[in-house]
Amino acid sequence: MRKIQFFLIAMLCGIMLTACDNDKNLRLEENSSDFVNITDVVPDVILEIRYYGTYNFVGTRIDGYLQPVALLTREAADSLKAVSDDVMTQGYRLKIYDAYRPQCAVDHFVRWSQDPADTCMKQFFYPMLDKPVLFEQNYIMAKSGHTRGSTVDLTLFDMQTEKEVDMGGTFDWFGVESHPDYCGNPDTKLYPEIGKYTGDDNGITEQQFRNRMILRDAMLRHGFKPLDSEWWHFTLRKEPYPDTYFEFPVKQL
Repeated sequence: MRKIQFFLIAMLCGIMLTACDNDKNLRLEENSSDFVNITDVVPDVILEIRYYGTYNFVGTRIDGYLQPVALLTREAADSLKAVSDDVMTQGYRLKIYDAYRPQCAVDHFVRWSQDPADTCMKQFFYPMLDKPVLFEQNYIMAKSGHTRGSTVDLTLFDMQTEKEVDMGGTFDWFGVESHPDYCGNPDTKLYPEIGKYTGDDNGITEQQFRNRMILRDAMLRHGFKPLDSEWWHFTLRKEPYPDTYFEFPVKQL
């Protein structure tokens, strides 16, 4: 028994040391020279930078957001311009909620998650979940792809109705309803996908699923990859800084 216990402890320590070594290999960078203001590259984009304001899951302005602007690496912004041109031919514009996110903002999220008394925005963003599970279910992480500079959170804006397209859920909703495959299959476009979320009273409609697919397909056509837990989240497949986490604040460049 003691040998087994010793083996398990040694294995756990090895895992922890490996994690620490990986963190040491992460590069923190303050140089913003390869970043651009998205509106300089994609002038038709609409901005609603949620973390600059107070309507977000924390309920206050997030550290590091000094101005309501959106930044991306040049490569990601160029690809997003192609997406914008694509959806505009279909009658839509892109609306961005968040793009580059400094590490201090991620640290702010982590501190918030560790305060069980702060639940002022629970009813709007995570009514079915308690804060302690947000980490284990990967809704909040100590490291974010946004901090590498080539990830964007966005939706579609209908130029005819002059309203956001109905995606059947809001940005930063913590729950299965935000999954791209909720009630449908993004690969086959089958709705509903039999045996998955069927019978859920809170399921999205076929039109809402189709709307999500319009955005998803356009992003995939122009070099972005999706996240399996958020319909609004996409990262450039060939991101220029896959191992670099940036620290400079969000402000006009």
